[in-house]
Amino acid sequence: MNAKYKKYTLNFKRPSGTSRGVLINKETWFIIISENGKKGIGECGILRGLSVDDRPDYEEKLKWVCENIHLEEKKLLEELKEFPSIHFGLETAFRSFNAEHPFELFPSDFTQGQDAIPINGLIWMGEKSFMKSQIEEKIKAGFNCIKLKIGAIDFEAELDLLKYIRREFSSEEIELRVDANGAFSPSEALEKLKKLSDFELHSIEQPIKQGQLEEMANLCSKTPVPIALDEELIGVFGVTKKKSLLQMIQPQYVIFKPSLIGGFKGTQDWLELAEENNAGWWVTSALESNIGLNAISQWTYLKDNAMPQGLGTGSLYTNNFDSPLQVNNGKIQYNPGQSWKVNLF
Repeated sequence: MNAKYKKYTLNFKRPSGTSRGVLINKETWFIIISENGKKGIGECGILRGLSVDDRPDYEEKLKWVCENIHLEEKKLLEELKEFPSIHFGLETAFRSFNAEHPFELFPSDFTQGQDAIPINGLIWMGEKSFMKSQIEEKIKAGFNCIKLKIGAIDFEAELDLLKYIRREFSSEEIELRVDANGAFSPSEALEKLKKLSDFELHSIEQPIKQGQLEEMANLCSKTPVPIALDEELIGVFGVTKKKSLLQMIQPQYVIFKPSLIGGFKGTQDWLELAEENNAGWWVTSALESNIGLNAISQWTYLKDNAMPQGLGTGSLYTNNFDSPLQVNNGKIQYNPGQSWKVNLF
């Protein structure tokens, strides 16, 4: 068996704002394994400044994986505990290699085009008028769950946007999620959550920065808006530490990004612990290309979670790969009649 890796830069159609800055492009890497004409591919996507494996020896580790691809899959994956995105990419590449079709990793009604996954419509940060136009566009496109990234523009302007939505649509018609990406300080967070609660929000992701466990636990015990942990899961290795974190914070929800928390194995560990702690959960892509998004979507479908998932990022890039993934009427679906066009093999 042989393996190689390729770097690829995804270019956003338009600059996309988060509380950590504006994204123009995103680096990603692909692991490609081959033997006797059979091939498999997996995506290793990191988010600069957020992924725990955003470190100087990242490519060195990719090279090591490719040079040691002859080792047992389990042994290779054990070596990648501190490189969750490479773990995800390699796990996917092996799954792809062993599949009947390299992009049909988890055969189901989803891959047969017979069922779809409800997803949230993502609203990026920007000027109030830009955010408002995105909201109108998502509602017109049939989304009944909308997620707004907040924390970068004036808080009162963000409240006005929420007021605008609620004036037009009740919480029964449109589910509203917000993602603060850790933008609030612990001292102001509860007061801001009280103001946000006026708009009957489904949840708020990561109101304060990760790593402030006592403050987050305190917030989760008092919050008028259900809190979802996101970045808080990054860099937490081992079932014991994961269990301890959830038991201490007692969040209402937990959000899983497989590229950031150790692939499907790491995500499954978190999922089981979340359910033990009576926390709801959903899965979100971490701005992967359609190759990574495809793997995450197929795996997520098998988990049979009726909540809207965060899997609507495939249309963000000018140079994404043509794929059978399509978003229609607020759902992501797989059209088996549509071909993949991937120029990496």
